[in-house]
Amino acid sequence: MEIAIIAGDRKKELMTQFCIAYCGILANHNLCATGTTCKYITEATGLHIEKLLSGAHGGVQQISSRVSYDEIDLVLFFRDTYTSESMAEKNDLDLLKLCDIHNIPVATNIATAEILVRALDRGDLDWREIVNPRSEYNVKKKKQALKR
Repeated sequence: MEIAIIAGDRKKELMTQFCIAYCGILANHNLCATGTTCKYITEATGLHIEKLLSGAHGGVQQISSRVSYDEIDLVLFFRDTYTSESMAEKNDLDLLKLCDIHNIPVATNIATAEILVRALDRGDLDWREIVNPRSEYNVKKKKQALKR
């Protein structure tokens, strides 16, 4: 599964602690995260995470683009609700809207993130394998079609 991780400035420590707690589950998946969040989590956990741009410099838009193409299966987005930057708020809402449009499970707080990560571990989100064009399921299917 492809998991995107984003944390607002005041939520980076909480996201890092969350990733430490669920490192065993997250290590079994492909992770990407916005710049500074990626740095914090990688240093604390040793997880392999694809580092995107920082949120303020287009990282949220990079994730939004991947969501639009069904290349992300789960978004963990601990939002800093105390920030009043209108452009950041617009980008956040755009990402959440795209997740709704493409049926991407998204957690905006630690309680929901815990439920989704545990569901991921149980296999409850395996239906995403059929939707995501980059999933092993679809890559194998494409290779078989090309052999014919």
